[in-house]
Amino acid sequence: MENRAEAEQQHVEKNNDLVPLLTPYKMGTFNLSHRIVLAPLTRQRSYDNVPQPHAILYYSQRTTKGGFLITEATGVSDTAQGYTNTPGIWTKEQVEAWKPIVDAVHAKGGIFFCQLYHVGRVSNKGFQPNGQAPISCTDKPLTQIRSNGIDVAQFTPPRRLRTDEIPQIVNDFRLAARNAIEAGFDGVEIHGAHGYLTDQFMKDQVNDRTDHYGGSLENRCRFALEIVEAVATEIGAHRLGIRLSPFADFMESGDSNPKTLGLYMVESLNKYGILYCHMVEPRMRIVEDKSECPHSLLPMRKAFSGTFLAAGGYNREQGNQAVADEGHADLVVYGRLFLANPDLPKRFELDAPLNKYNRETFYTSDPVIGYTDYPFLEATC
Repeated sequence: MENRAEAEQQHVEKNNDLVPLLTPYKMGTFNLSHRIVLAPLTRQRSYDNVPQPHAILYYSQRTTKGGFLITEATGVSDTAQGYTNTPGIWTKEQVEAWKPIVDAVHAKGGIFFCQLYHVGRVSNKGFQPNGQAPISCTDKPLTQIRSNGIDVAQFTPPRRLRTDEIPQIVNDFRLAARNAIEAGFDGVEIHGAHGYLTDQFMKDQVNDRTDHYGGSLENRCRFALEIVEAVATEIGAHRLGIRLSPFADFMESGDSNPKTLGLYMVESLNKYGILYCHMVEPRMRIVEDKSECPHSLLPMRKAFSGTFLAAGGYNREQGNQAVADEGHADLVVYGRLFLANPDLPKRFELDAPLNKYNRETFYTSDPVIGYTDYPFLEATC
């Protein structure tokens, strides 16, 4: 039996040498056993904004020793919410509810970061305390109707934050980061993408301010970088990442010069020495759909001095190519494929068939269906 186990181990090691995604990587102080990252995926199963025990199974299913996981987007305050049953980390109850989830990931040897966000204007008064208007950098409303297959809702026109209110929102991110470390997370990721509050400030098609948080590129990026500085000071830059989508137009948040925006942000981030930058591929201009695009993340990757994560519709072959092509990405982030295949690293190692994801169950509130019921490879053999 020993000889057989040894032979199998040698086979895996040899195979891993041939599969770039399965090679080890040192991300700061974290020793990763492979380059496949669980993307932050909104799941809407945190009833009343409190993480639930069923999330223990969900995240632990997708954990491997030395694997890197990022939580679903997690609200930093009671004004940060815009979707039903999404988690927060601003109360003691929420912090305590996260602890057993984090413990389960750590028990299997995973590295776990909490993604922190504020939705800004991507909300309506029904999600806001006392039925108030959502806050944003602007008072321009979203014109679309949100529908994820479960919820259909109009957006409430937002209230433009006063200049003197902005430091409090920055502080909400700082306190949420402190809470995440208290809950046991290894670090946090600031959600600066996909048309949410931080992205709203950065993008010139949304931000119409005339104070020092609007106008010039430097001013529009000030809010995001103040959050970075506050969080890095609170928990350490070695525990901090950020997600950016300069090329995207999610939630009507586009920019007239996305490449310049992306380069300015990564060059600014270098000054803080944060652990990683997680960037969405230009081809993912709108949610769920890939499109042909002349742009590339390569200039941003070359300009950034830390670990670079790339996300956006990757399959196995494309992920391997991204890692193998020097300079494109250090780690590749998988969402829908990892959702439908809790043992995705194993399947990629063996080049095994993948389960198909069911979009209709992405956002149901059921604690099992579309959540923890996707089969492992052994169950499909």
